Amino acid sequence: MPVLTRLIPSPVVVDIRPGALNDLAGVLADQRICSSTGKLAIAISGGSGAVLRDRLMPSLPGAEWFEVGGGTLDDAIKLADAMKKGRYDAVVGLGGGKIIDCAKFAAARVGLPLVAVATNLSHDGLCSPVATLDNDAGRGSYGVPNPIAVVIDLDVIREAPARFVRSGIGDALSNISAVRDWELAARERGEDIDGLAAAMARQAGEAVLRHPGGVGDDGFLQVLAEGLVLTGIAMSVSGDSRPASGACHEINHAFDLLHPKRAASHGEQCGLGAAFAMHLRGAREESAYMASVLRRHGLPVLPEEIGFTVEEFVKVVEFAPQTRPGRYTILEHLDLSTDQIRDAYADYAKAIGS
Repeated sequence: MPVLTRLIPSPVVVDIRPGALNDLAGVLADQRICSSTGKLAIAISGGSGAVLRDRLMPSLPGAEWFEVGGGTLDDAIKLADAMKKGRYDAVVGLGGGKIIDCAKFAAARVGLPLVAVATNLSHDGLCSPVATLDNDAGRGSYGVPNPIAVVIDLDVIREAPARFVRSGIGDALSNISAVRDWELAARERGEDIDGLAAAMARQAGEAVLRHPGGVGDDGFLQVLAEGLVLTGIAMSVSGDSRPASGACHEINHAFDLLHPKRAASHGEQCGLGAAFAMHLRGAREESAYMASVLRRHGLPVLPEEIGFTVEEFVKVVEFAPQTRPGRYTILEHLDLSTDQIRDAYADYAKAIGS
């Protein structure tokens, strides 16, 4: 009888621990990642990446360093064009989400494997098959290969502003709502659901939700980092962002599109969106518990806490389904009127104890 399996696209190396950066040269010497020449193109920001360059240069003598201006499509294309002038074995993205996304896009454009070295945990994109980049139309998502390796030094993560960790928490917790939306679409629309991808994403979110630690604890940071990596792999397994993107992310995108200069961080908006979406689907106890965990970590659960009025939030929720045409979530399922959204929000605010 034949053995039927599937190959799961995932990094060959995942190193998450305090001090991981000290062994980066060893990871990059892995023959599965880099050839014996050790010729690397390393993309960095002018902030955390530039500081770490001085620390890492002695152990990476064959590397060429490229400072990336920002997180736009133009930045990523310029990086790719600059790398085409040399011959490299691999690309290293060293920095936050914007730098890693630029490096992902550039590596795909020049046909090289990418090693993601994260200096913060702001969202689940560090190991996903997607590069999110600003463009002339606002913001776009571009399909790219998964990183071949992921390195996260928890000592470096602790040195980053706590707001980045908080953003990652909100993004991880939103998985729980996103998977529920996926299951809803399967029931109501017959949409295919990948059970493995859904399980990975949900358990990543639940692990963060249930962990008693905080943003300064290595144990909690380990679980959060692993959860964000697993979420990225879940998206690769499914071939879609479905495991991590439902009504929560539609609300986030609506904030970004309607209020581009006032929008909060990705994770703050996704966490708020997830708690509200759980309330809409009737999971009142789960919504209240999620809101309590978000509050414990210093994340917003009400629009006023990120500078928006109730009426602005109502308009955001009303507009949200337009951000992902074809995606079916609790927002499309209920198809609420403006007044119904306003009433639902009043119930939500009361339920979580505004």
